[in-house]
Amino acid sequence: MTRADFRSGFVAILGKPNTGKSTLLNQILGEKISITSPKPQTTRNAIKGILNRDDCQIVFIDTPGYLEPRYEMQHRMRKIWSEAWQDVDLILFLTDVASFPTDYDLQVMERLSLVRTPQLAVFNKIDLKPDVVREHLTAQLPASLGQSFFVSARTGEQVPELMTALLSYIPYHEPYFQPDQLSDLPLRFFAQETIREAIFHQLQQEIPYAAAVLVQRWQDEADKTVIDAVIWVEKPSQKIILIGSKGEGLAQIRRYAESRLSEWLERRVLVHLWVKVNPGWRKKSTSLKELGLG
Repeated sequence: MTRADFRSGFVAILGKPNTGKSTLLNQILGEKISITSPKPQTTRNAIKGILNRDDCQIVFIDTPGYLEPRYEMQHRMRKIWSEAWQDVDLILFLTDVASFPTDYDLQVMERLSLVRTPQLAVFNKIDLKPDVVREHLTAQLPASLGQSFFVSARTGEQVPELMTALLSYIPYHEPYFQPDQLSDLPLRFFAQETIREAIFHQLQQEIPYAAAVLVQRWQDEADKTVIDAVIWVEKPSQKIILIGSKGEGLAQIRRYAESRLSEWLERRVLVHLWVKVNPGWRKKSTSLKELGLG
């Protein structure tokens, strides 16, 4: 039975790509649920992560970066960004303490100044720049951003203090999801994201952005889970680079994915990968719908 003082609500995390939105979400949940990479714009969907505690259930939405669209996939990412923070109870505006305010920050803050939803400013990566003049940064925030917090999403520094303040904005309500549910997204989605993360960690330049992953089969067996997945690229040359000499590039991606997924699912996972050239998939509505970006 739910406590009478139980709180339940939705929180959107907005901010420039590579400021640590996904890392913060993973830190809060205590689970790796969102793709992380040193490269910007790795998040393509609005990832919902669910924090379940005795006193609350908070649904966090990790948004794609706000960007000027150049092709169909980015138009859809922009739409996801705009819709992700509608009808939430709180918005967390996340920025990098070392670079604030960038032009990107100013654009997002201008949008937020027109929104009535409660907002908190979160200055991340304080572990890398502990001597920053905090008053100088907070003075540049719009009035809509009330409280400010200086945290390290990587180490967890000051994240508990942020959570305490955050909880006061969450209304008293019954839980929206089951208490053991970590996300509203299917396991196949997280397998795809893990394989895509492996590609980002393995490869440089543009190739990871031109790659998409589609799980075609998920088979739970008595002693293991077997996942068959196809990696789309846009050019034959990208396929050659991704597979690597004697298949070693693809093998490293597979080993990375198997290790992460086995740890996450707490059982042995075997991943089988194929690479397919799908010219211009980022501009095709049918391909984007197949990937869940429709």
